[in-house]
Amino acid sequence: MSKSENMQVTRAAGVVGSATLFSRMLGVIRDMIIACLFGAGGNSDAFFVAFRIPNLFRRLFAEGSLSIAFIPVFTEYLTRQGRDEALHMARSAIRLLSAILVVIVVGGVVLAPMMVRVFAPGFDPMSGQFSLTVTLTRIMFPYLFFIGLVALCMGILNSLGHFAAPAFAPVFLNVAIIGSALLVSPHLNRPVVGLAIGVLIGGLLQLLLQIPFLLSQRIIFWKAATVCHAGLKKVGRLMLPAIFGTAVYQINILAGTLLASFLEEGSVSYLYYADRLVQFPLGIFAIAMATAVMPTLSRQALGKKYDALNDTVAYSLNLVFFITVPSMVGLMVLNEPIVALLFQRGAFDAESTRQTAAALFYYGMGLWAFSAVRIVVSIFYALQDARTPVKTGVVSVAVNIALGIILMKSMGHCGIALSASLASTLNLILLVAALVRRIGFPQWKSVTLSACKTMTGSAIMGACVWLMARWVIPASDKPSAPLFWGFSGCVVFGVAVYAASCYVLKSPELESLSREENGKRE
Repeated sequence: MSKSENMQVTRAAGVVGSATLFSRMLGVIRDMIIACLFGAGGNSDAFFVAFRIPNLFRRLFAEGSLSIAFIPVFTEYLTRQGRDEALHMARSAIRLLSAILVVIVVGGVVLAPMMVRVFAPGFDPMSGQFSLTVTLTRIMFPYLFFIGLVALCMGILNSLGHFAAPAFAPVFLNVAIIGSALLVSPHLNRPVVGLAIGVLIGGLLQLLLQIPFLLSQRIIFWKAATVCHAGLKKVGRLMLPAIFGTAVYQINILAGTLLASFLEEGSVSYLYYADRLVQFPLGIFAIAMATAVMPTLSRQALGKKYDALNDTVAYSLNLVFFITVPSMVGLMVLNEPIVALLFQRGAFDAESTRQTAAALFYYGMGLWAFSAVRIVVSIFYALQDARTPVKTGVVSVAVNIALGIILMKSMGHCGIALSASLASTLNLILLVAALVRRIGFPQWKSVTLSACKTMTGSAIMGACVWLMARWVIPASDKPSAPLFWGFSGCVVFGVAVYAASCYVLKSPELESLSREENGKRE
């Protein structure tokens, strides 16, 4: 891949990452408010199980199967059939998907009790918690209609080189939930219902954001189009297996929620809050890079430029490891101060902090693998190979469930978090092995060398931050000014140590990011 392509991918990832950073910051504020108002108990468990259902579909579609299956085919039509035919396909996709989503939403509302039994089999069907979860699920299920169309808009706009609007869409979800929690919930008999209303409003706002940008690209979605364009059949063939292949991490997290419903009250919430913190760097860096690189991979695969494709993969993996490995170390070293600072207030007590921090430690162990899988999976869909990610995904999910059942007996909810990390590592190993067999990967030496430098710098940083934390972070785990300043000091110190270590080690990613920053200034 040329330097100009590197710069393009990096800039696109920067746009997506910046938007995701803003969204995730609001997401943390959202979770802080939820933790303060509802704590980690029966009501919060009900909401998180109910929210997990539409949120799973959001991650499957908005960050997964629909976009990843649509982009290669849409890119092929843009390249070989011309823009007019590609836009015709886009209009057809909007109409067909709208009809399918209406059917899914109606079915979901009707079958909500059955889905809650599947997603939380440990909830007593005769309990108030079960009925509350069903009610919340029914309120939030129409969210799928909005987010499904947002995912399609994302595929269209990203293929045309526009990344900002789809990336900023989740901001509106977080704003809507925060607003509902503060303004709607206090006026309801069951305040947690206000959160579900916020999810629904957020979905509508996300879709409305996309419309002006679609129109600016001359996508007049009310213009005549065939109900089922020929290209959509190809998208469908890719998408069905892609739903599973790109969703392995989410399915593993969902399986964890299912298993945690059998543990003591609060276990679902501990895992939810820990996963949210892992999602912060995962979304900002890994998902942003996978989103930005997908159109480039699709063009290279379409032209059978496998040398360039290999270069793109190596560059993306190196950059993702360079960011996520130190993030992983930071989450593990500062797990309890992070949770205490963000969540411990109101109904979220010190015991909730300790239990959530323990789950964060074990989820954090797998951050590097969670991130790399997103990049490697994108390669197979760019090659229009949907089978391989499904095969490796089936193995990963089976291992995760088996390990979860075994480890939860001795480790409780921490065993569930550890099993997700181990299963994702196995998935990455299987995917890389399949990639080498498919197109070869001659850059493995450069990726390994870069990863070794990244791990060395991260280890030095982790040791220094651990020592500093013993001095500057107060022994009390209550949120306070000393905790904030001590934690902030550790973060700043850690970034400085890591940057200095990478400079001494001559990490090429540090130079690449510096060159990109200089390019922006020029």
